[in-house]
Amino acid sequence: MTWYVYLLRCADSTLYCGIALDVEARLHQHAEGKGAKYTRGRGPLELVYCEARGTRAEALRRERKIKRMCRAEKLRLCAP
Repeated sequence: MTWYVYLLRCADSTLYCGIALDVEARLHQHAEGKGAKYTRGRGPLELVYCEARGTRAEALRRERKIKRMCRAEKLRLCAP
């Protein structure tokens, strides 16, 4: 199984970081208001970054690192 770390841009321009096995299904949950409490009412949501990690533990470690980044660093991750 491959786990993914992803960043969403909310309608209010904030960024949300999470992990999932199926990013598209998780994005759908967020959009329906059944995802994280943070994303409820902040739609529409846009997937702006995604990276694969081998295990759930690796994905959680990467998520923690990303969450500790300042906004500018997170935006650099999203840049094309």
